[in-house]
Amino acid sequence: MNARLTLAAATVAFMAAGLLRPDVLLIAQQPAALPPVPQNLASLESHLSDIRMLTDKGENAEAYFSPDGSHLIFQSSPDPVACDQMYVMKIDGSDVRRVSNGQGRTTCGFFSRDAKQIVYASTHGKSPACPERPSMARGYVWPIFDGYDIYTAKADGSGTRALTSSPGYDAEATVGPHGRIVFTSVRDGDMEIYSMAGDGSDVKRLTNLPGPDGGAFYSPDGTQIVFRGRHPQAGTPEFVEYFTLLKEGLWKPTSTELYIMNADGSNLRQITDNGAANFAPFWTPDGKRLIFSSNLHNLKGRNFDLFLINADGSGVEQVTHHPDFDGFPMFSPDGTQLVFASNRNQKTRGDTNIFLARWKP
Repeated sequence: MNARLTLAAATVAFMAAGLLRPDVLLIAQQPAALPPVPQNLASLESHLSDIRMLTDKGENAEAYFSPDGSHLIFQSSPDPVACDQMYVMKIDGSDVRRVSNGQGRTTCGFFSRDAKQIVYASTHGKSPACPERPSMARGYVWPIFDGYDIYTAKADGSGTRALTSSPGYDAEATVGPHGRIVFTSVRDGDMEIYSMAGDGSDVKRLTNLPGPDGGAFYSPDGTQIVFRGRHPQAGTPEFVEYFTLLKEGLWKPTSTELYIMNADGSNLRQITDNGAANFAPFWTPDGKRLIFSSNLHNLKGRNFDLFLINADGSGVEQVTHHPDFDGFPMFSPDGTQLVFASNRNQKTRGDTNIFLARWKP
């Protein structure tokens, strides 16, 4: 673990919240008080205007646009002890509908390219019950639930069908412009990135790096993939601990960097090297830059902001400046809007809500 970055506090509440993607370093142990919101926040966040809060309670995250930009799919747990389920709503926050079956735990929803189907991960195939959270006896660990498989369904949630059935964790699925799905799996003994056809066939392994690779998204033209990862050196204490925990279905979150590779897994290159927890990268519509969440300016704390970076790793620019969590950004298909999850404007300490803003380049 990077000595400069201690995310133990951050994992406490994200575990309690049940937002169970490894990227979800978003709800930290609540401090007694946050720093004040800057009075000039609007001017600091000059890329954003007309910011609207679409949800108003509980834990809501990973909201992603439909291909026509009219709807969002997201995971939500209004009750802090309940399991996340998948929901769809219009981009004005209306017409909220649950599209998962209410069983198990779900995560990582995404629309197909024709918007007629959705994909998401769920544990309901193993058990309809909410899976038990792990003990904290080994420190702050994240469960890599072996019951997670990736499912597809019609956009209204009907006709659910499993796309994966391998033992262990299959989740974090997103869909490219060609309809191919990229996802994370531990089927080969590590958290690696794979791709498959939209019907679950033609599975291909894309990474071969020790450590927690995941959170992948295709570029707008489908030729590249961005993801977050961390790759401990073989034989180091971190390497040994990582694989020891993984055999027990656990992962201890730490700092992660961003990487880009070709869609076939070739030409891998690292684009951040700052020792922070960088995650949830998403491409700008022109494919030239990325927006991501990081605690770059708060390495030992819970203040995650959104940043822009060029695809070659240059030109880092801070986008949000709220003294709490901002994460999971996604541009609308036409590039005019940005959706993200945030702790700002919360009614109850720790609430995470979905926000939509107009984007100003």
